[in-house]
Amino acid sequence: MKHPHLSQRRGLLCMLLAGASIASVAPAALGQDWPSKPVRIVVGGPPGGTADALARIVAEGLGQALGKPVIVEAKPGAAGGIAVNDLLSSPRDGHTLLLIQGGIVSETPLAYKVNFDPFKDLKPLAQLSRQGLVLVGNNQLPAQNLKELIAYIKGRKGGLDYASYAAGMRGHTSGLQWGRLAGVELHHVGYKGSPPALQDVMGGHVPLMFDGPATSLPLIKAGKVKAFAVNFPTRISALPEVPTFTELGFPALNEVGWMGLWSTPDAPAAVQSKVRELTLQFLKQAKVQERIKALGMEGGLPLSTEALNKDLRQAYERQGELLRSIHYQPE
Repeated sequence: MKHPHLSQRRGLLCMLLAGASIASVAPAALGQDWPSKPVRIVVGGPPGGTADALARIVAEGLGQALGKPVIVEAKPGAAGGIAVNDLLSSPRDGHTLLLIQGGIVSETPLAYKVNFDPFKDLKPLAQLSRQGLVLVGNNQLPAQNLKELIAYIKGRKGGLDYASYAAGMRGHTSGLQWGRLAGVELHHVGYKGSPPALQDVMGGHVPLMFDGPATSLPLIKAGKVKAFAVNFPTRISALPEVPTFTELGFPALNEVGWMGLWSTPDAPAAVQSKVRELTLQFLKQAKVQERIKALGMEGGLPLSTEALNKDLRQAYERQGELLRSIHYQPE
């Protein structure tokens, strides 16, 4: 005769094993059904901006691979926060993706008060592009290179002002760091975006600025501002004549920013893997790489999510240390 308690335990074990089997195949099943409707790429930037242009390259590649529509929606504002909140308030089924700078994790939470946890709520699926910042200046500056610029600033009583596209972000802290390393007196002037800052640099109201190449590139090419150096490991394709800070004796100014395609960690694992795989595949195409370089950026690297998160954590700690050194308080 079978013991009743033994039969109950066996029944419970069978239920648990069945549940585990269902749980293990559920994400795969969801992945097979995806996409069941158009995929949205929410962009943390304005329409027609660099991130928007990059998103359209990605949408074209994913759309062709999936045979389904991929829609780009620009959601500027709140230093990327509006785009992030759009992703977080959407169904977690993988039909909404986010394209935004890695700085949404490593910079924005240090510069602004945000209502999300960047390291828990967001997951980078693929690095799409890499970029540094370029130090640009007004054409009326007498200096023609970085060495002459340093000598010019040191010879001025009260130093020199420099602009950034946003207080507390890399354009701000790059100037802070370079000023310390070069032993020059620089005073930060924060703006809300690159366009108004660049207008004031051209007008001579603020002599210098650390800016992303994508926005300053047309002005450099047109001779409306001069470029002194880029804080990228190598010279960038769009500005091959502009040296790196490392070449000029400042190896510490070598910070790689990047744009990525993101999801939420709780989106179906199979969908995350599929998006990552398809994205990395079309990023290998030479024509895609050329389109990214035309935007003033370099192609992304096929880094794992773990490697991307490690990079973000390290950048977050470096940025936090610089901001704490000037007692910066998030807005």
